[in-house]
Amino acid sequence: MSAGQARLGQRLWKTAPLLLAATMLFWAGNSIAGRAMSGVVPPMTLTFWRWTLASLLVAPLAWKRLEADWPELRRRWPTVLLLAISGVASFGALLYWGLESTTALNSLLMQAAIPPLILFFGFILLRDRIGAGALVGVALSLLGVLVVISEGKPWALLSLHLNPGDGIILVGVVLYAGYSLLLRRRPQVHPLSLLLVTFVLAALFTAPFYAHELIQGLTFQPTPQALAGIGYVALFPSFLAYLCFNRGVELIGPGTAGQYMHLMPVFGAVLAIALLGEPFHGYHAAGVALIGLGIAATAFAARKPA
Repeated sequence: MSAGQARLGQRLWKTAPLLLAATMLFWAGNSIAGRAMSGVVPPMTLTFWRWTLASLLVAPLAWKRLEADWPELRRRWPTVLLLAISGVASFGALLYWGLESTTALNSLLMQAAIPPLILFFGFILLRDRIGAGALVGVALSLLGVLVVISEGKPWALLSLHLNPGDGIILVGVVLYAGYSLLLRRRPQVHPLSLLLVTFVLAALFTAPFYAHELIQGLTFQPTPQALAGIGYVALFPSFLAYLCFNRGVELIGPGTAGQYMHLMPVFGAVLAIALLGEPFHGYHAAGVALIGLGIAATAFAARKPA
């Protein structure tokens, strides 16, 4: 790597908006991949191999740092275990499980609840202050999400049919909001060390559920579609996305970082247009504008002195 590339990498590592935007792009793809894998790869099988392969990806980069960080990780093992179970293992498993019986539209709607839940839990549990600017930002971003997923007709959401899959994903959403807040209490170790340990713990946590699927005869054929889907979720929404998200939370805090989750349905629409040939409508542009204004309002409010 040249000196110029190293400096560019360092600048990117310090730029929260780019890190978080990339995270949301990868996670938008995760929802699409999860829906595409429905009926192809069982949900717990997909979850187990996702974290197993992600562990193998991060291990060569983290191994030397893990040796130095191991005493602190062992000392803070309850926090590390909660991080692994709540935001790593459970959220992904519940998302894939829910997508077996619900639509991508409903999935994105449930995930849009994460940012206000982060602010709400922060207020209730940690006594965080919620200013008017942050509330305006949440409202604008959420309105933008509703415009996108309702195709410009937010009132149509009142007629959405809720099913068990929606409830499953909602449980995952609550857990992920808790994970985002818990990152404040993460051990002060290198990000790669934390990623490796939480990924390995997530794989171990999901292994019994994967074994149960095997016992039930729920297996998959190693077709190109199945292998590509597993490879994608292991690399992009796992290794790269969690690395970027954890760093983004470190830079700007969980409340502000959580607002970027409103970008997921926007990116999901763009991916659908690019991959499926769906047309770009005016409501897509309106949603992008509202979400961008909401993120800007929240970021501006976070910079203002208390």
